[in-house]
Amino acid sequence: MSEHPDRIAVHCPSCTPAEETVHEVLSAGGGQLTVRCTECDHVHKAQPDEESDVERPVIVSQDGDSFSTTVSVPPSERVRVGEEFIVETEEAIMQVRITDLETDTETRAATADAEEVETFWTRAVDNVSVDVTLHPRQGDPDDTRSLTAHLPGDYKFTIGETVSLGEDEFEVTNIHVRETAISRYPFEKLGDDGDTVVAKDVKRVYGYEEGTSRAWSAW
Repeated sequence: MSEHPDRIAVHCPSCTPAEETVHEVLSAGGGQLTVRCTECDHVHKAQPDEESDVERPVIVSQDGDSFSTTVSVPPSERVRVGEEFIVETEEAIMQVRITDLETDTETRAATADAEEVETFWTRAVDNVSVDVTLHPRQGDPDDTRSLTAHLPGDYKFTIGETVSLGEDEFEVTNIHVRETAISRYPFEKLGDDGDTVVAKDVKRVYGYEEGTSRAWSAW
């Protein structure tokens, strides 16, 4: 989550000193915001309004389990699926990614003002589990097997590179990206040499075990 809203309503000293207009927030620092008037493009400093944070429940999913905590956020802050923030529990401090915004009991949204959100649904991303499908040895489909790797969220998988995970060693051939991370990559399914995806963004990795044929593909 950002530390300030994307847009605010303030007086513009150039075109509307008597009334507020919408301004784009360019940066923040020293207790002030640098803003640009959307009416005349004038750039100036503005004092952000002091507003009380709202506290909202957060549901965190991690390796098939889930638990709840809370987060405090400015009510006017625009939040979006795919954004990440830090939560604190009695056991740990962890980084989570928003997977859904519940705005009422029957509605989920991709983006909303924080005050409209009733519950943040999230997934822990500092340490993640990644599903891996290894293509069959010698091209025999009956020998396909899967494994689950437990990795730091920023661990990188690169198409064409060899990965060693415990006793398993394989060449990465394809990567399927999670829906909440698709905007960070050119395609949902990547298969060109050099394409790189961090573990927290991976839905599934496909690979050939070292020394096997590349004649058969899971896709």
